[in-house]
Amino acid sequence: MATAFVFAGGGSLGAVEVGMLAALTEAAVRPDLVVGTSVGAANAVWFAANPSDVEGLASLWTSLSRTDVFPLRPVQGLLGLVGFRDHLVPSSSLRRLLERSLGDLDLARAAIPAHVGATDVLSGAEVLLSGGRAVDAVLASTAIPGVFPPVVLDGRYLVDGGAVNNTPVSHAINLGADEVWVLPTGYACDLTSPPRSALGVALQALTLLVNHRLTLDVERYGSQVRVVPALCPLSVSPGDFSQSKMLISSAYESTRAWLATGSAAEPVHAHPGGHQ
Repeated sequence: MATAFVFAGGGSLGAVEVGMLAALTEAAVRPDLVVGTSVGAANAVWFAANPSDVEGLASLWTSLSRTDVFPLRPVQGLLGLVGFRDHLVPSSSLRRLLERSLGDLDLARAAIPAHVGATDVLSGAEVLLSGGRAVDAVLASTAIPGVFPPVVLDGRYLVDGGAVNNTPVSHAINLGADEVWVLPTGYACDLTSPPRSALGVALQALTLLVNHRLTLDVERYGSQVRVVPALCPLSVSPGDFSQSKMLISSAYESTRAWLATGSAAEPVHAHPGGHQ
């Protein structure tokens, strides 16, 4: 029986997945493969390379600031707005961060097989990356359309996989998983107030647009899927990296409690955004 962990996209709320991951591994729930999209791709690949060091991933998250991922470049942003560039934010800072954390890792050589979802911006097709330099694959999967520039791999212009499949359950099933544990970020469920930043609004809108895919996949695959309850309602913006420690801790405690009740063994019947 093959078990997969599927990591959803969600900007800075990817910290939630680290808490979930800590609780799952503590309970001896371990995957045979991982699949991730957008920030979930970064978490999935890091975990695939370091499956016994979730604390290291938590430390990385708590050290991050917004400028580590989304540096403010007013001139470049203005050029993007008036049509002289295809993006608002350069990806150089994110590339440096990924290079520091992933090095020269090849996806096919990780301790746990890792797969990353992206979108071909020309055809709109889903693209699953299962080999090659991990930094490039994750950079492509996290390239929020219009925010970051597309990444060119093998002649394809790739952007954020969340544009077509934010929670790639179907890829995990197609890769042979009999049991899929979904780690959602949760910001597509309930917010207590609208995001304050333009980036937060864009990320929220993108996820609201594509999150119905998870609902359909849960209905389609039924008892094969276990969706870890998201933190709902959630007041943290997906562009706010200052709350990572709280998000990790809250998700860890919530997931531990969920596992202790035995709910993880029950089929998912309701909306996967945390209202189970």
